Amino acid sequence: MSTDGGPEVWGRTGDSTSGEDFVSALRSAGPYVHGHHGRTFVIAVPGENCAREDSDRLFADIALLARLGVNVVLVHGARPQIEAELALRGIQSQFSGDLRITDPPTMKAVRAAIGVLRMDIEARLAASVETGSPITRVPLKVVGGTWVTAQPVGVRNGIDHQLTGSVRKVDIAEIRQTLQGDRIALLSPVGYSPTGETFNLRNAEVAQAVATGLGADKLIFVMESDPGRWRMTLASGDAGQVPLSTAEETLTTGDQQAELSPEDRNCIAAGLAAARNGVRRVHFIGTEGASPLLRELYTRDGCGLMVSADDDYESTREARIDDVQGILTLIRPLEEAGILRPRSREQIELDINQFAVMVRDGMVIACYALIEYADDLAAEFSCVAVHPDYQGRGLAAIMLRHARRAAKARGMRQLFVLTTQTPAWFMEHGFSLGTVADLPAPKRADYNPARNSLVLTHPL
Repeated sequence: MSTDGGPEVWGRTGDSTSGEDFVSALRSAGPYVHGHHGRTFVIAVPGENCAREDSDRLFADIALLARLGVNVVLVHGARPQIEAELALRGIQSQFSGDLRITDPPTMKAVRAAIGVLRMDIEARLAASVETGSPITRVPLKVVGGTWVTAQPVGVRNGIDHQLTGSVRKVDIAEIRQTLQGDRIALLSPVGYSPTGETFNLRNAEVAQAVATGLGADKLIFVMESDPGRWRMTLASGDAGQVPLSTAEETLTTGDQQAELSPEDRNCIAAGLAAARNGVRRVHFIGTEGASPLLRELYTRDGCGLMVSADDDYESTREARIDDVQGILTLIRPLEEAGILRPRSREQIELDINQFAVMVRDGMVIACYALIEYADDLAAEFSCVAVHPDYQGRGLAAIMLRHARRAAKARGMRQLFVLTTQTPAWFMEHGFSLGTVADLPAPKRADYNPARNSLVLTHPL
């Protein structure tokens, strides 16, 4: 989906993508193409990334989002462009912390730099259209407007910031009307006062205000650094997803902040503020590799870091009746291999309250059943399965920990398991080899000697 030649290059002579890879990629991306259609995404791109030699790739990907039915609001920054314009005019930059002090001569340079950059961005978005492709025969429209009302930052710590401003109000109704016309809404980091003054704004603050006002489905920050490397630090899992509470505790620490540029610090602060104020998912992505924007949005595991305002993206929870098909998909191959005892759909539906599932972005990727024997204060850890794409990532251990907590919470004193394949794994996780005599009486009566399953027990 992210090849430079557009959708029609698939299958050309010399294309290194195999038919199987193409079909697999298309099937994987399909649910996201459908799910993102008609959604509103606000994308903030700093001026540093606009100045990169390979920035055409990024703008081509943004244009493709619009072609795939996403309502795109693009907010650009302009810090290096402003610095270059000031240098041409012989004006020295002035900052108070990370905030620029904008006197009238500096404001003239800001307006000039942003005007040139804005036209350049519009040209790049237009150039991303491949005229020979059926999907792009209608020209892509990019629209801007005086949508942001600003007010002066004023005097802070005794310093007058003059024409440096903050967002006072955003004309959300006009932006919504623009998006309804299948157009990209483009905003620059400037705002206007009712008296006709122009103020220099932070693009991250503009993006936050617009995303919050629109109730955007996603707010995406393209950053100078690589947020993908934060996954291990934040223990965010393979999908690079963390809840808002974890992000606030970690990304705002002194050590983490010290490693970031002023622009990236602004992006993090704005993203977390947006998540606190109704934007359900905030993404931080870098620029390295093949189309990180598309990989983040159209693959299940992404490539950056996503802050979620809720816990629904990846969670381990009690199974519901609509999880039955997902459970069946996981356990059928294990049943056919003789690893698990066969269960019918009807049986799983009847026993659904015994199951727990791990769900990632709506897909069941792991499951287990906890079967209680209340008279013996014992529970069986059963029917453990992990999706093939997520094996080798420690999910079975996560499910076991979840089962232990659930069993203890229900007053159980022992957890046991029957296995023909993985006794060593269970012993590594605290189980001891037992005998059939250690099983609760109903389970002993149900024990099948033909399977010759080993019994392992674990006190709670």
